[in-house]
Amino acid sequence: MNTTGPVDKGLRLIPFRGLRYVRERVGSLSAVTSPPYDVVVRPDGLHHLESADPYNIVRLILPQAATPEDRHHQAAATLERWLTEGVLAPDPEPALYVYEQRRGEVLQRGVIGALALSSPADGIVLPHEDVMPDVVADRAALLRTTAANLEPLLLTYRGDPDAAGGTAGVVERALGRAPLLTTTTEDGFAHRLWSVTDSADLAHIADDLAHRQALIADGHHRWATYLRLRDEHAGARDPAEPWGYGLVLLIDTARYPLQVRSIHRLLRGLPVDRAVDALTDAFRVRTVEGPLPEALGALADAAGTGNAFLLAGDGRFHLVDRPDEELLSRTVRTDRPAAWQRLDATVLHATLLDHVWRIPDDPEHISYLHDTEAAIVQAERTGGTAVLLHPVREDVVRELARQGVTMPRKSTSFGPKPATGLVMRSVTLDRGLS
Repeated sequence: MNTTGPVDKGLRLIPFRGLRYVRERVGSLSAVTSPPYDVVVRPDGLHHLESADPYNIVRLILPQAATPEDRHHQAAATLERWLTEGVLAPDPEPALYVYEQRRGEVLQRGVIGALALSSPADGIVLPHEDVMPDVVADRAALLRTTAANLEPLLLTYRGDPDAAGGTAGVVERALGRAPLLTTTTEDGFAHRLWSVTDSADLAHIADDLAHRQALIADGHHRWATYLRLRDEHAGARDPAEPWGYGLVLLIDTARYPLQVRSIHRLLRGLPVDRAVDALTDAFRVRTVEGPLPEALGALADAAGTGNAFLLAGDGRFHLVDRPDEELLSRTVRTDRPAAWQRLDATVLHATLLDHVWRIPDDPEHISYLHDTEAAIVQAERTGGTAVLLHPVREDVVRELARQGVTMPRKSTSFGPKPATGLVMRSVTLDRGLS
């Protein structure tokens, strides 16, 4: 493992031997990729990806078996078999990877590497959402058993928009070379990947990132998983210990601003009529006209002046806004900044879920869905309620994170998210490099 470069109170991204699909052994790269594990809409999305190609990455990130232990061992056995069969192979030398995603006017470029892990108190990597302990435990067991980082986190930092060198210069130079891979995934995004192995380029990136901090845009549970696995391994804070690093994609949002979307809630045991009836005297509720884009427009207008939600699942849209101020004062914590108290996700969980609807925040009762239409379809199919939220502004997220204040889990969805399956990291291979 290459550990040269400055050691500072900032980001330290080091090269690794990327584990990638061998193009000749799979039907196509697009057929073996997947969205991040928590974005796959189960079971429909999982079955669709499994049938796309026998080597689709979901067999590693979402293995199917009778028990959690069986799932994790199945993933490890699958990974080992694919390596033995030559379906996956490590790159010949350690590298950082320039990664590009493009669809229409949306363009995102960043660098994938193994990031030295830091604790929240260090202020180097800023989380902004809480995590669910059971999810962290499950992902930790999967990564522990496979000894691999199967998909990168999405982190953002603010570079110098006018600077020509540093990381930005390395990214621009990579674009002039032939990429390692190109593919277009089902969502219409075109993906390209380049390796960076030149010692001067690696030094430019190291110097540029050494004084920067990053915001976790997507992957809080995976970050918490990395930290748990680091703390389990003696010597993980040694610069040569591979469990002290985690696979990330770093995006400079001064050059490539991310899109911020909402993550919606599916309340499985609560029909829409009961949800609406329980809101009497607590919120204003109005039926708004569809189709979905018009209803979301009404939600955006209402969210501009206060807390607002859109309920769906009975073939109609119900706009919920203007909460009773006395109710908010009784149910929302006051020991957090005002910006946190006003978040829609805060009011949803503290006031609606905990107090009005009295729904436990566990997987049996609540599902978190990124896709708006999928949330509505599943609500209609199960007789539940889809609660649709309006996105939070990125500046609000970043400022709360800088204050050390975490938002309710699954408050935001930054994107575009990196495709899973283009490059992975083997902890075993990195150990061999130390």
